[in-house]
Amino acid sequence: MFTKSMISRRSLLAAGAAALALPAGMSSLTRPAAAALVVDVTKGQVAPMPIALPSFIGADATTAELGANITGVVASDLQNSGLFAPLPQESYIEKITNFGQPPRFADWRTIQAQALVTGQIVAQGDGRVRAEFRLWDIFAQAQVIGLQFTTTPKNFRRMGHMIADAIYKALTGEDGYFDTRVVFISEEGPKDKRVKKLSIMDQDGFNVRMLTDGADLVLTPRFSPTSQEITYMSFAGGNPRVYLFNIETGQKEIVGVFPNMTFSPRFSPDGEQVIMSLQNGGNANIYTLDMRSKATRQLTTTAAIDTAPSYSPDGARICFESDRGGGQQIYVMNSDGSGQQRISSGEGRYSTPVWSPRGDHIAFTKFTAGAFSIGVIKPDGSGERILTSGFHNEGPTWAPNGRVLMFFRESPGENGGPQLYSVDLTGYNERLIKTPGFASDPAWSPLLKQG
Repeated sequence: MFTKSMISRRSLLAAGAAALALPAGMSSLTRPAAAALVVDVTKGQVAPMPIALPSFIGADATTAELGANITGVVASDLQNSGLFAPLPQESYIEKITNFGQPPRFADWRTIQAQALVTGQIVAQGDGRVRAEFRLWDIFAQAQVIGLQFTTTPKNFRRMGHMIADAIYKALTGEDGYFDTRVVFISEEGPKDKRVKKLSIMDQDGFNVRMLTDGADLVLTPRFSPTSQEITYMSFAGGNPRVYLFNIETGQKEIVGVFPNMTFSPRFSPDGEQVIMSLQNGGNANIYTLDMRSKATRQLTTTAAIDTAPSYSPDGARICFESDRGGGQQIYVMNSDGSGQQRISSGEGRYSTPVWSPRGDHIAFTKFTAGAFSIGVIKPDGSGERILTSGFHNEGPTWAPNGRVLMFFRESPGENGGPQLYSVDLTGYNERLIKTPGFASDPAWSPLLKQG
């Protein structure tokens, strides 16, 4: 359980560490007019902003260690975004010892810091801890935001992610994506006998947890809009079924039993429908399943393979792949199946389209000239861009702010296997997401709810 409060600039300068309480989960952040720090995330490669992150201070060894751990999570998140460059702590001139005192801005300008984060950890009588932090604009010599979060010490990593999200939003104007999870398929064993388990982790690769035991083949996990449930395919008993899995309780239920093969189930934005493709002979068409009535509705009726459907964030349109024109291409249609139109036009085969949470792009996998690429295209078919290419890249999934993609890349050779990578929308800052073993088919959650 988290609670969150805001620390005002006025209370800092006039009354030390006084705080104004806000309801848990409230996301509004204040920015004084004097603060001028801005990171433009819409450009190509940008020079990362130098930011100082001294360890959050504590009154004793326990809270000081916790403060250092939380600061480490925040620094890692910001650095991994590619937009920020945390400065080495040994370069700091001022040593923060009093959270209620404004920093010596000249000392931080000397080491080229543009932003500074100060914080402290306070132990509470109920066993919980409170993390208070302030983000400072070094040039304007002003506080940008001040917030506090309260939770149990074991949740320190999530607390760090929430603080990083607040800093990211204050400095970019965009929502962060650090307090999220990724569901994926973990793979282990020989290449020709891989055991595949449904797994979940924090977006940075920590806190990996297996959700299934590997007894049955599982494929294509996808989050519900609430982040509490996952829909996926399983071949339990040799029959393809679509399951619904509750992350918190571990309970699963069959969404539907279909006589033929089922592919790529995915939730609608409101969570009331699951869209998928159902095979009939050599063809596959796209259907929706109403989660309440369990009634199905057919949206495409071609003598081809239509699959991998994904809703636009407003639920009004659907993108999907189809080979109706002789090769795999990306199509869009209205949510009722009308207005089907091809939007991809380049050479090669296109697959696994997924609509951005912002609605402005569709990510895809493309195979051409012997290489697999991850790219994006606008919903009207314009602006196609390749972000990364490799031996076998596949399965893009969007961060909830629509600025970063995760995908998996298969390495060649007898001992090779899939691993997860992320890349930002501009095509820069590609990085490996480390997992205990091989990993494929990631799906990114929405931002987790506070409270």
